[in-house]
Amino acid sequence: MKKVFKPAVAAAAVSLAMLSQAAYSAEQFFPIPSYRVGAYGANGQAFYGGFIDYLNYVNMKDKGVNGVTLTWEECETEYNNAKGVECYERMKGKAAQSAGPIHTMSTGISYALIDKSAQDKLPLAMMGYGRTDAVDGSVFPYAFPLVTTYQMQASAIVKFVKDKLGGSLAGKKIVYLYHDSAYGKEAIVALNAEAGLNKFELVQIPVAHPGNEQGAQWLKIRQEKPDFVIFWGWGVMNQTALKAAQKVGFPRDKMIGSWWTGSEEDVIPAGEAAKGYMAATWNVAGKQVPVIADIEKVVYGAGKGNLQDKGKIGTILYNRGVSAAVLSVEAIRKAQDKFGKGKAMNGTQVAWGLENLDITDARLKALGATNLLPTIKTSCSNHEGSGKVKIQQWDGAKWVPVSDWIEGNKGLIHPLFEASAKQYAKEKGITPRDCSKEK
Repeated sequence: MKKVFKPAVAAAAVSLAMLSQAAYSAEQFFPIPSYRVGAYGANGQAFYGGFIDYLNYVNMKDKGVNGVTLTWEECETEYNNAKGVECYERMKGKAAQSAGPIHTMSTGISYALIDKSAQDKLPLAMMGYGRTDAVDGSVFPYAFPLVTTYQMQASAIVKFVKDKLGGSLAGKKIVYLYHDSAYGKEAIVALNAEAGLNKFELVQIPVAHPGNEQGAQWLKIRQEKPDFVIFWGWGVMNQTALKAAQKVGFPRDKMIGSWWTGSEEDVIPAGEAAKGYMAATWNVAGKQVPVIADIEKVVYGAGKGNLQDKGKIGTILYNRGVSAAVLSVEAIRKAQDKFGKGKAMNGTQVAWGLENLDITDARLKALGATNLLPTIKTSCSNHEGSGKVKIQQWDGAKWVPVSDWIEGNKGLIHPLFEASAKQYAKEKGITPRDCSKEK
């Protein structure tokens, strides 16, 4: 009897294994090292809420990407570098065969993972943060500072300030008030270059983490009497700065923050002190964006929304999370076009998709994301893909765009990336790819 049943059992086992493999291959896994608690938890809640809502939306609306279901797992980092690495190590095994881009929403964690992710061949997305010389994909094939970088943002802000001050910055004084971390220091090289080019005085004033003590810094700003303050804050530091500026009498309409200082979480707690304050952004706020309205209808209408506080839908950071997910899904779609529709993509294939994005106005319209973010076209030599921002102003109740898309000085900034990447390659013994041969 045993000889009779052995082939049947073996056949059943093979069949089950094939079914299991087929089920797995129909899933695209996103490792999500997120943070929803700690000093920056409110920011993470909105961003990752939007990110996961869009993944859910694609599953519900389109049955995934060409039939491939999007799956994910979150791991709490508390915006802590060591915990971010722990989360990565915990989840990377699941991502070995199928990996969506990893979004840490942390420059420090991104720095800690940039070598690891390259070694593991897992794509590390750094949208508006992270190691910005990774724009040079010849040296950083698995790192993607997508949309725009701190340096290009700083350059665009300087361009906006120059226009506000009559077309010349010669002899003017700009204070750079920044979070004393890798994040805050990233823009300094660009601002120094802009100061040399435009002949203005740059005064650098750091603020220690988490930034709820700024009395001495604002006394110095009052003494310096700058024409503008460029502000690179994060979390509680932002509302603290706005209240401190009001206290010393510095006009908020002479302050322009980075995109991490320009969310509702930053201005609403500051109350009247925030009115008139400006900040850069690479995505707009509001539910007037069709995809945001449809997410609320489809996902929250079915009771499957990720946010406990639905009031965050349409906020800057929620919409930013959606836009990060849009580009991640588009990279998977692009990779499938090359490597096989209806199949899960591995890290190398998704990295290729990220490196060959071409998000036109027509594609944004088709996605319901018109004006949510700028057009993007990446390549081996340009992992940024845009370099544009808008300036928005808080009117006391909502963010209002006060500029069109502004591109930073690419001719000034991108050579800085290339020089830094070249030095990094030399230090690490990396032979850069020949981008002329990449397609």
